[in-house]
Amino acid sequence: MERKWRKIWGLIGLLLLNFVNNVSSLSLTITKVECVYEIVRSEGDIVSGNFVVVDHHIFWSSDHPGIDFSITSPGGDILHNLKGTSGDKFSFKAPRSGLYQFCFHNPLSTPETIALYIHIGHIPNEHNLAKNEHVDPINVKIAELREALEAVTTEQKYLKARDAVHRRTNESTKKRVIGYTVGEYILLTIASVLQVVYIRRLFSKSVGYNRI
Repeated sequence: MERKWRKIWGLIGLLLLNFVNNVSSLSLTITKVECVYEIVRSEGDIVSGNFVVVDHHIFWSSDHPGIDFSITSPGGDILHNLKGTSGDKFSFKAPRSGLYQFCFHNPLSTPETIALYIHIGHIPNEHNLAKNEHVDPINVKIAELREALEAVTTEQKYLKARDAVHRRTNESTKKRVIGYTVGEYILLTIASVLQVVYIRRLFSKSVGYNRI
């Protein structure tokens, strides 16, 4: 019995280690074209993730063309393609094992910083499980639970990145509003002083004319 539980806990440890090793969180600076490559070890693995262009709310104008994003399989097929975006989520089942390509294209010469998160999840099936009636169901349930947890984590990371972008935008807007308000007060003060000086000159001139 003790030997069986040791085997189960060892399996859990391997699954958690596999979970950590198949997560990539990157920050990329895109000047023209930049690609990230990830190896998917098994057909049917779930590849998911998200990306956000940092500070696009601040620096992008309304006519900005956005960033293009594509995912290419080892066979050269386009699995995911987006045009003119500032960020999005993606999830697909790998059609085959091999090297997958995640590419960003920046149509403008201004560098853009992108926060990218990729997770590759694997749920074992009856063909690659050990022949053990006690371990097999636990293995599958742990993998399914791990992928469900990862889906929630991915969504949280995407929302957190979006929230950070909006927060920076609000802070920048607040600073601009304060700057404009202070500038208006300074201009109004200068205009008031000039008006007083101008009126005083007019009165001094009118007094001079009356004396003559």
